Amino acid sequence: MALGPLLSCRRTPDHGHVTTSTRFHRAWSVAAIAFVAIIGAAGFRATPGVMITPLQEEFGWGRGLISAAVSVNLLLFGLTAPFAAALMERFGIRRVVSVALAVVSLGSGLTVFMTASWQLVLCWGVLVGVGTGSMALAFVATITGRWFVKHRGIVTGVLTAAGATGQLIFLPLLANLTATHGWRTAALTVAGTALAVVPLVVWLLRDHPADVGTTAYGADPAEPVAAPAKTANAAARALGSLRTAGKSGAFWALVVGFAICGASTNGLIGTHFIPAAHDHGMPETTAAGLLALIGIFDIAGTVASGWLTDRVDPRLLLAAYYALRGFSLLLLSHLLDAQAHPPMLFFIVFYGLDWVATVPPTIALCRTHFGADGPIVFGWVFASHQIGAAVAATGAGVVRDALGSYSLAWYAAGALCFIAAAVSARIGVRRLAPAPV
Repeated sequence: MALGPLLSCRRTPDHGHVTTSTRFHRAWSVAAIAFVAIIGAAGFRATPGVMITPLQEEFGWGRGLISAAVSVNLLLFGLTAPFAAALMERFGIRRVVSVALAVVSLGSGLTVFMTASWQLVLCWGVLVGVGTGSMALAFVATITGRWFVKHRGIVTGVLTAAGATGQLIFLPLLANLTATHGWRTAALTVAGTALAVVPLVVWLLRDHPADVGTTAYGADPAEPVAAPAKTANAAARALGSLRTAGKSGAFWALVVGFAICGASTNGLIGTHFIPAAHDHGMPETTAAGLLALIGIFDIAGTVASGWLTDRVDPRLLLAAYYALRGFSLLLLSHLLDAQAHPPMLFFIVFYGLDWVATVPPTIALCRTHFGADGPIVFGWVFASHQIGAAVAATGAGVVRDALGSYSLAWYAAGALCFIAAAVSARIGVRRLAPAPV
């Protein structure tokens, strides 16, 4: 790749023309700090599976009750996303992300004082759900839509993988902290980490290329794009985008597919894999390590999916991802054991590669079908992802309490994935000029 496109293009104030500086393009530093911010938010997202058993042992709460708090978190994580995308248009990305990280830190820190289940719902569910939802994948869509023309797909994949990277960094640490020092120490660690990211966001993150006199990476430097006008009413903007998108069959197909995606990842595996493995005699630290391995391979899978999205029909990618995930879930109940044997490791590698590989093609389809509204529309699609996750998190906990096993939950999720594959393959085609790769 030539060096020229990596360099910043600036408009000189006295002559009004664009010149090339010797610095790397500012889009890359924005993408880097967005990556770090998402990692900071991912810390608390990694804790539910680690804390279910300790909370059950300390307070005597059933898994269904604790899972309900997780469901509130997952639900608000999704429903906040479209409004956060609109708020970023109104107040700027930097302000929204800084406040969101502070809210995550507050919610995580306050959990150490809770004595009743409603406090778990308030701290773990509401505060952390809203905070992390403001840095959800709609944030990724906003960053890539504003700062990148070239390589949008692969940058989307990298930023999406940031959540998995946060899981990779925090999950083994949190599991060990919980085992040796208690779950409160783990919660305070997450609170401090999220708060520590705020100064970096204030210092390095910028809202739009025009704010620093440059253009999006890969855009024509002779045709700079002005920063978007401030949205007067963020709620009206978000709801208006929903009304418009709701008239499209493609939107509802994406909603169905992504709801099933959330049910089969965050809601089921992300929340219940550790306690399910513990049911089969596996130590929680070992199960947490396996879940962290999913995070490792998720990075590779998501980046590869972003690269493929720049080159392959996103509909076909989604259909393949969902079908393969369905097959793997049908096998899971036969793989769980007290030891991390080779077939289980194969499942972990495969599931990691597929975990959020669905995100880059879904964002690409939102951009193709809804244009400038794409990031906000994707926020609504992502909301369906979290609704599915919330239903699965509670449902799987209830199934485990009633039947003493998660097997029915694995089979149901596998069947749903086949439905998602069929729906995704039937999304209509809209012909737009392809973005440069």
